[in-house]
Amino acid sequence: MTATPHPVATAHLPAFITSPGETDVLMVAMAIILILSVLGFGIFFFTLHSLPERMAHKGHKMQFEIVAVLCLISLFTHMHIFWIAGLILAMIDLPDFGTSLSRIAGSTEKIAGMEPGGGEDLPPAESSATDKHRHGDGGATLQTKTESASTKPEIAPTKKKEPIHA
Repeated sequence: MTATPHPVATAHLPAFITSPGETDVLMVAMAIILILSVLGFGIFFFTLHSLPERMAHKGHKMQFEIVAVLCLISLFTHMHIFWIAGLILAMIDLPDFGTSLSRIAGSTEKIAGMEPGGGEDLPPAESSATDKHRHGDGGATLQTKTESASTKPEIAPTKKKEPIHA
C-alpha cells in the first residue's frame, strides 16, 4: 500500500511529522530531555537546600545539628525563612563556652584536692554545716544536721518583729 498525500496537503511536510506507524523521534527526544531536566533540577534543588548543612559541617560548627534540622524543616514545610535562618547560623561562629567552663571546673577541683575530672563521678556532696530552708509561712527556720543520718530536724525559733508605733 502506498501512502499518497492528501490532495489538500502541501508538497513539503516538516521533518517532525512522521508517517503513520513510525517512531516519533521528536517526542522521544523531548521525553528524554524532560526526564533529564527534572532530575537535574531536583539534584540542584536538594544540593542548594543542603548548602547551610554542608557549610556548618565543613566548618566543624557546634550548631551543626540545629542547622540540619532547620534545613529539613524548610524542605518539608516550604517556608524559606528556616533555610535563611540555617544559612545565617551556619555562617556565624558561636563562642565555645564549654571549654573554658570545663577548664574552670578542673582548676576548682584541683584546688579542692580532687583529681581533675573526677568530680563528675561523685554523688552530690553533703555539707558538714547546717542547711537552712526557709518556709513560705514566715514562721520558724528548719535546721538539719547532715553529719549523721539519725538526727531529726530541729525547729529553731525566729525573732518576731515588733510593730512600729507612729
